[in-house]
Amino acid sequence: MQPLSPAEWEVLVLSLKVGGVAIVATLPVAFGLAWMLARWRFPGKVLIDAVVHLPLVLPPVVTGWLLLLAFSPNAPFGAFLERTLGLTFLFRWTGAALAAGVMALPLMVRAMRLSLEGVDRRLESAARTLGAGPWRTFIRVTLPLSANGVLAALVLGFARSVGEFGATITFASNIPGETQTLPLAIYSALQIPGSDSQVVRLAGLSVLLSVAALVLSEWLIRRSGQQRGRHVI
Repeated sequence: MQPLSPAEWEVLVLSLKVGGVAIVATLPVAFGLAWMLARWRFPGKVLIDAVVHLPLVLPPVVTGWLLLLAFSPNAPFGAFLERTLGLTFLFRWTGAALAAGVMALPLMVRAMRLSLEGVDRRLESAARTLGAGPWRTFIRVTLPLSANGVLAALVLGFARSVGEFGATITFASNIPGETQTLPLAIYSALQIPGSDSQVVRLAGLSVLLSVAALVLSEWLIRRSGQQRGRHVI
């Protein structure tokens, strides 16, 4: 197999950049939602759970269209972000990161929620009995016991972000050097006769990244299960 060309390296670097920014920006939102769904009881919880997981069942093109309605410069919210914070998403790599983060959110929330639900609440109660406040209990007990699950969620979210296609091409378009991530580059190469070798190289990269992410996330989840209950306050 031939080595990657400079253009293909650019696609790979942009994909990693988009995936990294997507999960970093999505992490606090995903953890907050996971905590709320795992620990709180309130009316409408089922509805919020359904909305969070909606990107998993909606066609990605629909998700991209909804993002277009919400974040385009002509939309009130998009215009507000551009005017106040200078954030623009349409036809920019930031838009690709936003679309990737939205598509990765349900997977991240689900993995984090399962990890938080697996924490033994008796250990948290014991920590509070010994004088630890809510924040200290969270930092010293809850977070360490759920850390591997959170890391697994980040890995899965990153893999999902790098592999995102439908919402990205609908919302941010397919612009080489700006929004063209691995899936979009593969799609573009498939439209060009005689580009089989390029497709093979880019698809091979996608498979390697996906397999590595799945193996790492599975290892983290297994490690989390083995370490549960072995925490010193």
